[in-house]
Amino acid sequence: MLKTVVTLIRGRAHEAEERLADRHALSLLDQQMRDAAFSLDRAKKALAVAMAQDKAEAHRLEATRAQLAELEMRAVAALKAGREDLAQRAAENIAALEGDAQAAEKARAIFAVEIAKLERHVRNQSARLAELERGRRIARAAEAVRIARRGRLEDAPCHQATLSEAEATLTRLRERQAEVCAAETALDALDAEPGAENLNETLADAGFGPPVKPRASDVLARLKEKAGAPL
Repeated sequence: MLKTVVTLIRGRAHEAEERLADRHALSLLDQQMRDAAFSLDRAKKALAVAMAQDKAEAHRLEATRAQLAELEMRAVAALKAGREDLAQRAAENIAALEGDAQAAEKARAIFAVEIAKLERHVRNQSARLAELERGRRIARAAEAVRIARRGRLEDAPCHQATLSEAEATLTRLRERQAEVCAAETALDALDAEPGAENLNETLADAGFGPPVKPRASDVLARLKEKAGAPL
């Protein structure tokens, strides 16, 4: 019984882990790629250090060989001149320098192997990282499309609207705007129609019936009459 319970708990934990990984797959991929890029950067630095050390060994070996050549030339000249004591000292220095040269050659051979390995590793990692970057861009684009189509294929979160809902809102907004526009047009038409008062004024101005309101011409005539001026 206990074994079954433990197995069930492990199974549920695995399922929860997989759901979490699926839900945050892009974030997980981003971090994994950052880690991989950091490792690649360290490998490049290690390669640069190895190449610099190999170059230093090459310079050291070149200088050692130049010293060897000069010492041998002078030792031979000393022997020809009967100065075996000087030739002996030169021989001791030549032996030490030859030991240094052999050590430098061995170091360069080791560096050559390590540099070749590092170069292959850097090339391989760089190619894989570039391929991952292309895949990540494609995955991000696909995820954006999936989110845009979420309302069709799966339920959207309760706090997130779908395109269908946005389209329905836009339709309602346009219908409301059309209703308001039609109402304003109707009001403008009603305002443009002459009322009874305006119609009476129009008829009075045409000479049909008494004036509806005082007119400047009538007031001027009355004033002239009071002033005794000719009409």
